[in-house]
Amino acid sequence: MNMAVGSMPHGKRNLITDVPGVRVGHAAVDRDGCHTGVTVVLPPRRNPFIEKLTAASCVLNGFGKTLGLVQIDELGTLETPIALTNTLNVGKVHDALVSYMVSLCKQDGIELTSVNPVVCECNDSRLSDIVKRPIGEKEVLDAIASASEDFAQGAVGAGRGTICYGLKGGIGSSSRLMELDGKTYTMGVLVQSNYGASADFRLSCLPEGLAESDQGSIILIVATDLPLSARQLKRVLRRTSVGMARLGSYIGHGSGEIAVGFTTAPLLAEGESFQTQRIMREDKMNIPFRAVGECAEEAILQSMWNAQPDTARDGSAVPALREYLKKEAKD
Repeated sequence: MNMAVGSMPHGKRNLITDVPGVRVGHAAVDRDGCHTGVTVVLPPRRNPFIEKLTAASCVLNGFGKTLGLVQIDELGTLETPIALTNTLNVGKVHDALVSYMVSLCKQDGIELTSVNPVVCECNDSRLSDIVKRPIGEKEVLDAIASASEDFAQGAVGAGRGTICYGLKGGIGSSSRLMELDGKTYTMGVLVQSNYGASADFRLSCLPEGLAESDQGSIILIVATDLPLSARQLKRVLRRTSVGMARLGSYIGHGSGEIAVGFTTAPLLAEGESFQTQRIMREDKMNIPFRAVGECAEEAILQSMWNAQPDTARDGSAVPALREYLKKEAKD
C-alpha cells in the first residue's frame, strides 16, 4: 500500500539516506526476554569530529533521556554519529560511541580529550525486559559496520520493541526533494516511533483502547543538504511537529518528543579566526518547512506499515497497521 503523503516529490529511495553521504545501520537483540536494539545515523564525513556539521535540536516535550543536546544547542555542531536505543541503554550506547570516536581519532593522529556523542531513546519496556540492558559496544559497532544507504524499516534496530498508537511501531523514514535556483536539494527524516493514543490516530481504522494515553516518545532525526544555519535548522526541526499533528498527536505529557538535525552543506571557507557559511534566505523557508512536515508524517506511517504484529510481555497482542488498513479496505 502506498504510504505517500503531501505534494512534494520524494528522493530515489524515499529514505533519509537520499541526502548524499548519509548512512543508517541497525543491530537488534532478541533473547532472554529482550526485544530491543540500536540504530545509528552516520553523517557523510568519515570522521565527524574533524569535519563538524552544522546541527540543531528541538525539544517539543522533554520527557526523555537524550544525551548530547546541550552542546549541540550551544555550539550548533554535530561531531559524532547519532544513535537511537531504549531508555535504560542510553549510557551504555554513549560509552560505546566514545570508544568508537577515540579509535577513529587515534587513526587520524588526534588525541581525543572531549567528545559529544548524541544518543536518543524511546522506552520499549512493554515488549522488552528493559532492565537487562543488552545493548553494548558490540551492538553499536555492528550497527555502524552495517550502515548503508538502503536500510530496513519497521521493527528493526532501535525500533524493535516500540509501539505507536497502540500498534507496532519502529523505524521509519522518508525524503523530499526541493528545487531552488535550478538546483535540487534533499530533506530526509528518520523516526523511532513509540507514542500516541489510538483514539487520536487520524486514520479511522483503529478502535479506541489499543493505547489509552499519548505517552512513550518519538525521536525524529532530520538530515538535509540545504545550506542552513543552526538557527534555521532549529526552525525546521520545530515543523516536525506538523507531521505528528497531522496523524493525531497532541504531544502528550508522558511522551518525549525530540528532534535532532544536521545539514551536510559545508562551510565555504576557513580562515585563522573566521568562517564563512552560505545560508538560505528567510523568505524561502516555507519550502523546507513543508518538506520536513511531509517527511515526518510519512516516516511515522512507514515505521508502522513496515512493522509486523508482536506480543507484549504481558501476553497482549500488539497488532500491525497493515492489518487494520486491509480490514478497512475489505469493509
